[in-house]
Amino acid sequence: MNGRGITRYGSGYSKPAAGSAGSAFSKPYQHKSVNFVEENSSGSELQSPLNAMNLPSMDQYQQLVNLLQTSDHSYFYKRSENGGFFGVVIYVDDILIASSDTTLIASFKDFLAAHFKLKDLGNPKYFLGIEIARNKSGLFISQHKYALDLVSDSGLLGCKPSTTPMDSTKHLQQEDGEVLDDPTTYRRLVGRLVYLCITRPDITFAVNKLSQYLSKPHTGHMLAAEKVLRYLKGTIGHGLHYSTKSDLSLSIFSDADWAACPDTRRSISGFCLFLGTSLISWRSKKQHTVSRSSAEADRGVQGNAL
Repeated sequence: MNGRGITRYGSGYSKPAAGSAGSAFSKPYQHKSVNFVEENSSGSELQSPLNAMNLPSMDQYQQLVNLLQTSDHSYFYKRSENGGFFGVVIYVDDILIASSDTTLIASFKDFLAAHFKLKDLGNPKYFLGIEIARNKSGLFISQHKYALDLVSDSGLLGCKPSTTPMDSTKHLQQEDGEVLDDPTTYRRLVGRLVYLCITRPDITFAVNKLSQYLSKPHTGHMLAAEKVLRYLKGTIGHGLHYSTKSDLSLSIFSDADWAACPDTRRSISGFCLFLGTSLISWRSKKQHTVSRSSAEADRGVQGNAL
């Protein structure tokens, strides 16, 4: 993906244009997406102009959604016949736009300007806790500040870093030590770690294990969570790099740990999906059924990856 022309936009609009529809918004934190169709749009070499827009009130956000055709709860995209790309993400009062054709962005801005007052915020550098850096080699996204705040809030900023996010010789179980008197701290910590997995695939497996004990966490689970924090202490600046020179070939790597769960004997599956050299999707999850062999467990993870 070419990283040229990243731009950020924002809006401080106050009043929609006359005739725009609006209704009560029953799910204020639901993700919405936009399928914007521009006729006679021309495609170009895949590039990535990004724009971000702030939309203040929830009512006005719903009015904006009503003006557009929705098809998904998180993300919309359109690809023209020429290969041009246009995508929009709307999160409550924030909009992020990506396109391989700057004319599509300009047309979409004109479309919004007919109903709202917009303000240009420049190149996106920080969006929902995700830091975006750009140079000639590509894009680098991370959650440096988010991870630093997470370690600091846990009181482990001065701890000795760990080289791995989890002890490979220890298998967590449902009853591992004493029951925590206040499980809220553990649940809040795991929830924040789940959000950190957006740019940190290296902790996905460990966080997946920790999230299985939210209903009744024990002291052993909290110690395992603190080990993840100690690992983050030494890898604060890690993130994902998307190269401008990466080819468009897809590669999938998958594996399964047969009968890895000591409580249910179910296997743990995981996969990574690369576009060229850029990691674009990954997952670690306990399989739904008990596999009778390692070959059966491997077939299950391959099906999930595809």
